[in-house]
Amino acid sequence: MKQISKWTLILPIVFVMSALAAAQEVKTQTLPNFDFSQLHTFFVKIGTSWGNPIGESQVKDMVAQTLAAKGWTQAASEDTADAEVVIHGATQQKHSLDTYYSGMGGWGWGGMGTATTTTTTYTVGTMLIDIFDAKEHKLVYRGTAQDQLSDKTEKNVKKVQKALDKMFKDFPPKPKEEKN
Repeated sequence: MKQISKWTLILPIVFVMSALAAAQEVKTQTLPNFDFSQLHTFFVKIGTSWGNPIGESQVKDMVAQTLAAKGWTQAASEDTADAEVVIHGATQQKHSLDTYYSGMGGWGWGGMGTATTTTTTYTVGTMLIDIFDAKEHKLVYRGTAQDQLSDKTEKNVKKVQKALDKMFKDFPPKPKEEKN
């Protein structure tokens, strides 16, 4: 009977866990029973800066383009908009521990073996987009996206666009039909 290498068992688990850890997470929440058909114009602004004025300007433009593609019109000022779109951003350093086993044995198979653990530090970015009904001053929509950031600006721009595509896929929300 052929003995199965522990690497045959470990490597697929490591790859799956890495993929899950790096997956982009996007969530949305809508005020129940709010009629989005009354909103036609919007104004975008930064609510919480993430310390990158160029990136903030880019994200503002991307959000405006996404909403315009959904049929909304960008207003010249907050005072003339039906909806106020507020973007919040934050970054956080996170750490992952990766342990690699070498040699024979371990995991109940007997013998000698060594383990090496390395720490990897990475940055996670969080983007939160709030949409307020400007007349009523109440929050009607919230979208959040979280993903690991890259050192390359182009990759981060693609991640933001992917998040916006997911966040606004079914936007504006259709009114829910009441069940009898």
